Amino acid sequence: MSLLSRRDALARLSAMLALPLVEWPQLADDPLHGTIAQYQAGRLRGEYTALDITRRALERCRTGGVATRAIDLLAETALAEARASDARVRQRALRGPLDGVPLFAKSIYDLEGTATSASSAEWARLFPTPVKRDAIEVERLRAAGAVLLGKTAADDFAYRGNGTSSHTGQVLNPYDPAGRKTPGGSSAGSAVAVASGLAFCALGTDDGGSNRIPAQFTGVVGMKPTFGRVPRSGVIPTWPVLDTHGPLARTVADAALMLDAIAGYDSDDALSLPGAWQRGQLGALDAHALRDARLGFVEVHAPRAQMTTECLALLDAALVDCTKAGAIVEAFTPSVDRTNYREQFAAAATARGDVAPNANSPASTANALRRYFERQGVNANEAIRHGLAAYRAFYDVLPADWDTMEPLTRVAYERDPAAVSFLQSRASVVAALASSMKTRRIDVMIYPTMPFAAPDATSPWPDVRTPLGYGNWLGLPEVSVPAGYGSDGLPACNLSFVGLPGSDARVLAYAHAYEQASRRFRMPAAR
Repeated sequence: MSLLSRRDALARLSAMLALPLVEWPQLADDPLHGTIAQYQAGRLRGEYTALDITRRALERCRTGGVATRAIDLLAETALAEARASDARVRQRALRGPLDGVPLFAKSIYDLEGTATSASSAEWARLFPTPVKRDAIEVERLRAAGAVLLGKTAADDFAYRGNGTSSHTGQVLNPYDPAGRKTPGGSSAGSAVAVASGLAFCALGTDDGGSNRIPAQFTGVVGMKPTFGRVPRSGVIPTWPVLDTHGPLARTVADAALMLDAIAGYDSDDALSLPGAWQRGQLGALDAHALRDARLGFVEVHAPRAQMTTECLALLDAALVDCTKAGAIVEAFTPSVDRTNYREQFAAAATARGDVAPNANSPASTANALRRYFERQGVNANEAIRHGLAAYRAFYDVLPADWDTMEPLTRVAYERDPAAVSFLQSRASVVAALASSMKTRRIDVMIYPTMPFAAPDATSPWPDVRTPLGYGNWLGLPEVSVPAGYGSDGLPACNLSFVGLPGSDARVLAYAHAYEQASRRFRMPAAR
């Protein structure tokens, strides 16, 4: 056993791997319940190996993961990846902070050597053959040395927000022993796996809240990065001008590490942000980042008259935490908010004399589906025709007739007129938002991720508008952080930190400082 103290081990790792040198939280009894930094420090001290913890994670997946229906499939390569990482530890040749860290991908991601089910029973039946290539994000995680445990369950084709898979069943909220409450979705299994300590982080996707909804309902950190920050290559497509991929984690620092590994341009996704991504730039998190930060609380995104007393109390406590951490919190009415953003997109297009902007353009999604299959190296026409009915059962804007559908698949989504109009309107609307933030000297907006706690999985959601779609339409980076639990023991509120496009590092820094001041997360009881 190494003579290094835990703090010395963390400091050494911080220097070696650009790990965030954050205030040391209370040490977890189980490495899978702690942070990536704690886990790596324990490996450096010789307390355990990646193989030990990967075996523990896989066993937990076969018990608690099965009980909550969070798992789509487990990868056969995980133990070999852990052994390889342990060899790199002995050689003092770790590739980075994620080397040897057990992680998950969502069921719509391609994972080489496994079939991609999309959490759809019909898609799994139609496409049982293992794919031959990783999604770009999985590829980047492997290059960083991460251990891919497998894939998590989601709503079919990542389409809804309830965690209901026709392939593996309704994902259960780990905080609800009665098994009634939804964990949210569509990235349900990813959030549940992280909350339950099956893995440190998991990949999710977000078109209208699919990372942030389960983050709130399971009390974890969920991030929707700036649109285009993370390419979508090798993932079953949704809406190309909305779809944003990002991490789910128990801490903001761990989410930042995962984002840092997967961010950066990829030529297969022409809407990913151009230019090289400089690794390590998200690692400098500071527990004191909120000192003198100006946070604009968007009141219209917190419909107090429709929120429960319990949710309101947690929200107000979160705002107090921000001020205690040194932030200046003031009411802010942005030029564009959840009540008017759609109208502003349409008005911008009208002013240009352009076609109507369409976030759900059939041509964009059809072309993205073609690119997905072409990347696999299969006959795209045959594959699309084979799966069209199953896919179209959810993405019903697509034509059912192949003669109508086929030409749409060849319209590159970055040149589809309705999509181009949408992106141009986004630029106009975001410019107006930036101007109003500058006028009020607002650094970042804050508001509740959602104004209500998890409903029953089989019940309609409360008739309360949320700001979720607002963030996707404008392409804003958003970090959702736990803000507390209800009297029933379930997560009841998350606070969102939302910035202008490109301010991912800032929103992570502020979210991290809030998290360090509040420390709201707690593990669910083991199943």
